[in-house]
Amino acid sequence: MAEIKNRYDFVLLFDVKDGNPNGDPDAGNLPRFDAETGHGLVTDVCLKRKVRNYVQLVHGFKDGYDIYVKERAVLSMLHAEAYERLGLKVQADDEESGAETEKPEGKGKGKAEKKPRKASEGEVVHRVRDEMCRRYFDVRTFGALMSLKEANAGQVRGPVQLTFGRSLDPVVAAEHTITRMAVATRKEADKQGGDNRTMGRKNTVPYGLYRAHGFLSPALARQTKFSEADLDLLWKALVEMFDHDRSSARGLMATRRLLVFRHASELGNAPAHKLFDTVGLRRNDDSRPPRDFSDYALSVGSVPPGVEVMELGG
Repeated sequence: MAEIKNRYDFVLLFDVKDGNPNGDPDAGNLPRFDAETGHGLVTDVCLKRKVRNYVQLVHGFKDGYDIYVKERAVLSMLHAEAYERLGLKVQADDEESGAETEKPEGKGKGKAEKKPRKASEGEVVHRVRDEMCRRYFDVRTFGALMSLKEANAGQVRGPVQLTFGRSLDPVVAAEHTITRMAVATRKEADKQGGDNRTMGRKNTVPYGLYRAHGFLSPALARQTKFSEADLDLLWKALVEMFDHDRSSARGLMATRRLLVFRHASELGNAPAHKLFDTVGLRRNDDSRPPRDFSDYALSVGSVPPGVEVMELGG
């Protein structure tokens, strides 16, 4: 597969209407927000989860595109499977790690037999780490901490990194009372005298346009074997992921724009923050709160030489 030879920085614009883009379990699942400014937040972990779900939807459990961090996964078992595929023994903590190398050929009569050298623990972990990158899309994309005591697979620093998404304007969470015309148990029904109603709460953001930033390092991509084909899949996932992640809690969510800055070199031709500053968003009417993407005007200024801008989505 083609090797990544260019640095990339990108801006992801997505919005939510009458939904909760990323609930905070420490705050009763309220939409996340900056307590000082009131701006809405969506974590990088939330965005990566949607990319993982999209890739798994497209490729299933296909070798090379499987997902490491998935629902109900037992990570140490996935490490053990990698050891098994490589023909390596999973070592206990108190055992000497390693695998035997091939025996030397052409042993002469009377000569002392050389004992086969065992690979060091570092060599074994390196091989397993490479196998995890080859097998799992999210490991070679986002990286992973896999240095467990049981079936150590090392650490991978991913070439693709994302920031939190932050809304352009402050958001106000609306709390709604909802009713279910049923109860869960007979005891609840008897207590209500047959009325059989269950009351609940639902928290939503009326509207929020969020902006997240991302980065791709060619040097780290070479280490994990993240390829041009993987990059195409990543762009597709970022553009289409919300279309395959619908739920009543999330309301209407969509990627509005994916602005990609492609550098002509591996080290880059301009600082990322200067490129991000060229992307402007302003309200068309400050007299009323925004309720749709059309309430904003998007502009992209001129970029330095050696940088190409690609606009995806929308």
